[in-house]
Amino acid sequence: MRQFAALYDEIDSTTSTNAKVAAMVRYFGSAPRADAAWAVYFLTGRRLKRLLQYSLIHEWTMAATGIEGWLIEECYSVVGDGAETAALVLDQVLTVAENPLSLAEWVEGRVLTLRGMDPATQQARVTAWWRSLERLERFILLKLLTGEFRVGVSQTLVVRALAQSASLEPPIVAARLMGEWTPSADWFERVLSPEHTDDDRSRPYPFCLAAPFEGDVVELGDPRDWQIEWKWDGIRAQLIRRGDAIHLWSRGEELITHRFPEISAAATHLPEGTVLDGEVLAFKDGRPLPFSALQQRIGRQKQVAQMSRAVPVVFMTYDLLESGGVDIRPRPLAKRRTALESLLGAVGGGVLRPSALLHDADWGALADQRSRSRSLGVEGLMIKRRDSPYGVGRKRGDWWKWKIDPYSVDAVLIYAQPGSGKRASLLTDYTFGVWHEGALVPFAKAYSGLSNEEIAEMDKWIRRHTRERFGPVRHVEPVQVFELGFEGIAESARHKSGIAVRFPRMLRWRKDKKPEEADTLENVRRLIAPRPSGAAAQA
Repeated sequence: MRQFAALYDEIDSTTSTNAKVAAMVRYFGSAPRADAAWAVYFLTGRRLKRLLQYSLIHEWTMAATGIEGWLIEECYSVVGDGAETAALVLDQVLTVAENPLSLAEWVEGRVLTLRGMDPATQQARVTAWWRSLERLERFILLKLLTGEFRVGVSQTLVVRALAQSASLEPPIVAARLMGEWTPSADWFERVLSPEHTDDDRSRPYPFCLAAPFEGDVVELGDPRDWQIEWKWDGIRAQLIRRGDAIHLWSRGEELITHRFPEISAAATHLPEGTVLDGEVLAFKDGRPLPFSALQQRIGRQKQVAQMSRAVPVVFMTYDLLESGGVDIRPRPLAKRRTALESLLGAVGGGVLRPSALLHDADWGALADQRSRSRSLGVEGLMIKRRDSPYGVGRKRGDWWKWKIDPYSVDAVLIYAQPGSGKRASLLTDYTFGVWHEGALVPFAKAYSGLSNEEIAEMDKWIRRHTRERFGPVRHVEPVQVFELGFEGIAESARHKSGIAVRFPRMLRWRKDKKPEEADTLENVRRLIAPRPSGAAAQA
């Protein structure tokens, strides 16, 4: 554990990607193989399921330290993170005993054994463990126990570090990290093996991602050099038919086959050795449904048959990655597209369908098409170089996403609370309200979009203008107006305002506006679009 904590500290204390990669390379070269496997598991964003609630940790911290609960809560209001608060408080009273256990021994022999134990036994074990760990190790343990452990490193950097450690090409390592796997010494050896291993026929390929396009599309040259299609609003996924098995993987590497039985049934008609890249879309009467409809489908896993009728889906296919068991990703996109159309033409339409292409000869006409996106239920256009291979990750230049401008609303800051990680000491997570019948109704939460200078200025302002406090949450004077941007909006019975927005962020701090000039709930509701129709829906 101590070696992994040192790696975490190195990564957390630098913003240099090269330094982070170098730290991981050193760790992978010296750590026991089982430890390295668990490190990869956590570094790539995977987490253990929550074993303990913070309420129990709070109680046990009081019992272990003799510090009263109100004082720990005051510490939390400053620190802003439950695990960090407990680790800091415990550090003031506990004497650390030497502990030689490795990361794998901690996870497998201790942490995972807590599941199913009664609270009294859990308390006895966890509080004993605290006495054998230093503060940072204690913090990591608490994050593991609560299922919230994160490291400030991307999967791309982890892949780079592993590739350097084994002298392999990054795409090979990236492919070996896809799908479901259990951390072990043997697994780690296979990841770094110079031999090509293909023992998991359910494994998807690493996804190729598009970069945002924000310039003048005319600079891209002749539109005929590009494949242009709609940017659909669903779940990016790969559909795999190898042998007799069907697998549907989300871009987040979650196996979602069981959630969409109609896609699985359609995939049985695909030839063996086929992998498709596409989008799971809620689709009814020949038209896409809002993403909120797809969320209903995802959220009701025990009502799959019922939800399949209420919210049917299609697999809108973008690309053919494997044909006849052969990886064809290196082939030009134009040739992959021809093969895809031939394949889906033989299978027949319905649930599996190709994403329609736009064939306008000039960028002006395509810009007009893009301007219709919202009414068609899409997010804009995808622009892909016709001679491009299917790459790994986000490579600028070959694939672009030309999205429509976000929705925007002027809203009033009404609540604030501390952020997490490096922002734990700053008030950076905000709740905004819009006007309804003379009162501000909570409408959206946002934490991104401000500069460091604006964050510091807002932090000082919030502390001076707090009306009430509810634990870490501060109710502030309703004075500050912000322009919020978001990608989607839908009705929601779970929210007090009756609406939910997707990916809200702060676009501008509107110091020029008075709070009474902020938007009303009625105006915001008008942004909810009717059912989409038109050319995109007929793809």
